[in-house]
Amino acid sequence: MHKLKVLITGPDSFISTLIELKSYLKFNLLQANENTDINTDCDALLLHDDMANNYIGNSATIKILASNSLSKNFKYDAFLKLPASISEINTIVENSVIKRKFIKNSSIKIKEYFLDKNEKKLLNKENNFIILTEKEVQLLELFLESKISITKKEILTRVWHYSSDADTHTVETHIYRLRKKINEKFLDEKFILNDKNGYYL
Repeated sequence: MHKLKVLITGPDSFISTLIELKSYLKFNLLQANENTDINTDCDALLLHDDMANNYIGNSATIKILASNSLSKNFKYDAFLKLPASISEINTIVENSVIKRKFIKNSSIKIKEYFLDKNEKKLLNKENNFIILTEKEVQLLELFLESKISITKKEILTRVWHYSSDADTHTVETHIYRLRKKINEKFLDEKFILNDKNGYYL
């Protein structure tokens, strides 16, 4: 995991205390300014309850409320009870990001199915599922992020990290097995498609 970037906001005393602790924190501190885009510039927001009104409703970013009491006025993802130890601050921030990532990985929509990367499952709406291998998960992710068909050579390079002139039977074999698995469970022959350029969903 990259070093997390956490945007902090609150009264000067709150911010200056965190800055003093900076060398003990397991994440990078960012201070908000007028150019800060909270949706892309940080992994989480650490909000003192004095300033929470300014940010709580405006972003899908993880929100950690720092306060001496729980609040019913705001919707937040995690709560940091003040005063807090350095260990508590690090734990709350890291656990919040891990939890969000876990939830995100557990329900990726692909056509009429859901990919659960955590459990390596492909599920349909009735919760029937097939178990996937790590390479099959990587194949589905690759197809999902591409808007056009992907060549066998590109798949070899990106999933198997082989040179592009390596044997492409590896790709054909894996896609054949994955198609067979999907068709046997879901009776879906058109999940992975192909054209003259390669494979796509």
